[in-house]
Amino acid sequence: MNDSSLLSRHGKVLVWDLPVRVFHWLLAASFAGAWLTAEHERWRLLHVTLGCTVLALVVLRIAWGLFGTRHARFGDFVRGPGTALRYLGGLVRGKPQHYLGHNPAGGIAIVALLALGVSAAATGLATYTLGDAYEHVHEVLANVMLALVGVHVAAVVVSSWLHRENLVTAMFSGRKRGAPAEGIARPWRGLGIALLVAVLGFWGWQLSHPADGLGAIATPEGRHGHGGDNDD
Repeated sequence: MNDSSLLSRHGKVLVWDLPVRVFHWLLAASFAGAWLTAEHERWRLLHVTLGCTVLALVVLRIAWGLFGTRHARFGDFVRGPGTALRYLGGLVRGKPQHYLGHNPAGGIAIVALLALGVSAAATGLATYTLGDAYEHVHEVLANVMLALVGVHVAAVVVSSWLHRENLVTAMFSGRKRGAPAEGIARPWRGLGIALLVAVLGFWGWQLSHPADGLGAIATPEGRHGHGGDNDD
């Protein structure tokens, strides 16, 4: 009996806790916003705010990957390259093995995205505090991350079609088809709501107080070696 037949016998179980889902969509929104505002001086404070959000989110996700719920932990989805290649081989043949959490190839992509998120955000912050020496590296890392996001989105679409399961919807609801014993017991709603409120509060405070906090480095006058930058 194949994976599809087995899964059809089960209902949906909770796989992704709320902190994972909130992190996922906040990271997507923060990176998209930061990338879109990168070349516009008038949106510099928003760009820096979103970039710092990416950095903080990734650090929190790494912590949750070590101490969080079952399918959020790195130990659940980080596997060797051989396992990832076998999964991709099955994907090409139209018969991929089903994983309740992240599949092996997706696990590698997630680790790469986290690494790129930290690196891109850190080099961006260094550009504003230490000088232009980090700017080119920051741009390259951001563009590589954008390319990987594109591959990730394409893989989600293909996997959703082959598994006959909407993975985008699953990242909203937190539920996928699987055996009851494979699900997680708690959604950790309080922690997820706290994360959302903290990020939205940070955005609201920072953007309503442009002279404080990140505004000290995001304005042309506050940048090291950038005192004469002109607005777009």
